[in-house]
Amino acid sequence: MSRRTPALIAAAVLLPLALTACSTPEGDEPTGNKAAAKSDGFPYTVTNCGVTTTYKAPPKRVVTMNQHVTEIMLELGLTKSLVGTAYLDDKVLPKYAKDYAAVPVIAKEYPSYEQVLASNPDFVYGGYSSAFTVGDGRGREAFKKAGIETRLNTESCAKADTPMETLYEEIREVGRTFGVTDRAEAWIKQAKADNAATAKKLKDLKALPVFVYDSGDKTAFTAGGKGIGNELITRAGGTNIFADLDKSFGDASWENVVARKPEAIVIYDYGATTVAQKKKRLLDDPALKDVPAIKNKRFAVMPLSDAVLGVRVPAAVEKLAAQLHPAATTP
Repeated sequence: MSRRTPALIAAAVLLPLALTACSTPEGDEPTGNKAAAKSDGFPYTVTNCGVTTTYKAPPKRVVTMNQHVTEIMLELGLTKSLVGTAYLDDKVLPKYAKDYAAVPVIAKEYPSYEQVLASNPDFVYGGYSSAFTVGDGRGREAFKKAGIETRLNTESCAKADTPMETLYEEIREVGRTFGVTDRAEAWIKQAKADNAATAKKLKDLKALPVFVYDSGDKTAFTAGGKGIGNELITRAGGTNIFADLDKSFGDASWENVVARKPEAIVIYDYGATTVAQKKKRLLDDPALKDVPAIKNKRFAVMPLSDAVLGVRVPAAVEKLAAQLHPAATTP
């Protein structure tokens, strides 16, 4: 939980979603820049989580700091740009395994500032705000002073409630930054088609009340209403019982879990605590015995990397829908 602790969330990841005015559209550049602009789309100016950067050319040496942003790079065919990576939540998808194996892992968790510099990057891409913790010497300003540009996945700073559009914009901006706009737009087009296909299967179905169990004992660390995790549930035919929690992740009381009567429980799979251990904790708790999901042992499982703002999301919606509504999604 080191990357998504409640304190961290309160500090920087509270209100995901919806990139407003994040990038400068090609047609909105000042007249003087149009003549100077290269045919390949550069210079390109983008404002990301409050940091404005103008790229004269694509970055060439990149360090990624979290799994979901690493997978964005791999999906866009940018393996050769990666000179270092760090911090997996779980295994990369099989389709990325070969490319991932070719990238040096510079730290099991977050690398130090010095470890990042040793890879001689010109760009660092962080998935969670904790990737750029100032107190650990990895603030974005520190990298800027060293001549290294940075990007933070926008789930950490967007402020409205359109997480899927935020995902599309994340992919679009990364594609523009690295000069692979066509690949980014092709991914977005396919993602929209996949989302539409899942929605068609679930049309007119009654939404299932869902509780997300990430972790926790005295309280339940769960998915709130602000973030891609909440949208995953909604698009998969569920209703997040803690959608009124005004953040991506947060703590909820077990009393509220009981009172809100979830009919299914989604367990996030990651870290040292196994899914079996999490299920046992829930099933053995006498306070939860009358919860419908517990009585019926109705569980769904998602890898944590499916539930953050990355390229897994459209497939994750379909996989979760198949667990919540198997009859509607079976061919």
